[in-house]
Amino acid sequence: MLDQFLDQCTYVSGVYDQDSGFQALEKELQRVEAETKTVDRLYYMALPPSVFIPVANGLKKNCYTTRGVNRLIVEKPFGMDLESSRTLSKALGALYREDEIYRIDHYLGKEMVKNIMILRFTNQIFGSCWDKEHISNVQITFKEKIGTEGRGGYFDEFGIMRDVMQNHLFQILSLIAMEAPATLSAEDIRNAKVDVLRKIPPVVESEVLLGQYGKSEDGSLPSYLDDDTVPKGSKTATFAAAAFHIHHPRWEGVPFVLKCGKALDQQKVEIRIQFKDLGNNLFQKDVAARNELVIRVQPEEAVYLKMTQKLPGLGMETVMSELDLSYHSRFPNMSVPDAYENLILDAIMGEQSNFVRSDELDEAWRIFTPVLHKIDRGLVPVEIYPYGSRGPKHLPEFVSRFGFERHSQAYSWPATSQTAASASAASSAASANADSKL
Repeated sequence: MLDQFLDQCTYVSGVYDQDSGFQALEKELQRVEAETKTVDRLYYMALPPSVFIPVANGLKKNCYTTRGVNRLIVEKPFGMDLESSRTLSKALGALYREDEIYRIDHYLGKEMVKNIMILRFTNQIFGSCWDKEHISNVQITFKEKIGTEGRGGYFDEFGIMRDVMQNHLFQILSLIAMEAPATLSAEDIRNAKVDVLRKIPPVVESEVLLGQYGKSEDGSLPSYLDDDTVPKGSKTATFAAAAFHIHHPRWEGVPFVLKCGKALDQQKVEIRIQFKDLGNNLFQKDVAARNELVIRVQPEEAVYLKMTQKLPGLGMETVMSELDLSYHSRFPNMSVPDAYENLILDAIMGEQSNFVRSDELDEAWRIFTPVLHKIDRGLVPVEIYPYGSRGPKHLPEFVSRFGFERHSQAYSWPATSQTAASASAASSAASANADSKL
């Protein structure tokens, strides 16, 4: 199959800002399309922002078909702040209609992110308690075990907040927090996302924690500044945590804490919705047994609900356990599509619900730009943390400010869990401690 695909591929070289390259591309496209009546073209731009407009202009001038539809996929970054993003959007909008522009954020193509709307709006058990009366806080976490590893030149220009939080994690936040769309049309879904973003004020520096990884504790792994591609003395953050507040009747008083970082102890992306304490807990006077809904985006996609149950035996001791849906155990013979598979197919089909609209992008930059400018000027402190650690030492204190609580109960992993074997070999206390990692 790969050979068949490669047989269909052609390489055409050219220069970003010279018509000759685009004219060569047009000639090749016309050769391929010679025997077809309807011609639909999909262009994918994974380019530095500085050449977005020259390339888009070259395509429009030389390669815009009148025999079918034209679609332009644009990879992030969509600017550096609100002003630069608007400049890009205005320039693109002068060349292409909004329904021809597909701003891609590959997290919107991930299986568990696409599952959020289905979990919320088709299950009464969640829909009825998805509000401030029942939810204490929401944590959205992105953790990478590797550092920049020679890719520091690009990363240092943007930093972790622009690279991950303002786009990937904020897309997840909007799906968790938005109201039910009127229909499943692309416009209604994106309208609902924009509506909730408009209820979020700009993040403030007092509710931001930044970090940069140093050497590992044993000295074997390098610091960020040891990367030859990173400018000497750089203060760019490789870790960020920030709290967001939504001024909406459903969410007033419920903090959304977003965390992302490189060179950490784990490789995972997850959403953790922590419910409020039970007001009158008959079985545990001293321990707050909080329910948690955890959506693991990667690796090993899963949804599980943490809950309290009776520990088998003669007494009435309780234990934390979970209702678990692990995709790979529940659907062992099904392949989970890659995010880009989903999104490129959507673009081919003209389905825009999983692509970012210009006003949605505008709102996200509005929320982040003030604090990003302060970070750029060095006004927000950056804490050094060891490579391979959980992040800055003040992270537990930071998340506790916004209501997050670690479970102190003994924890029982279900047999279907990937960690069951290791957990059963350890003590209940050790299992509880491992599960409480931020």
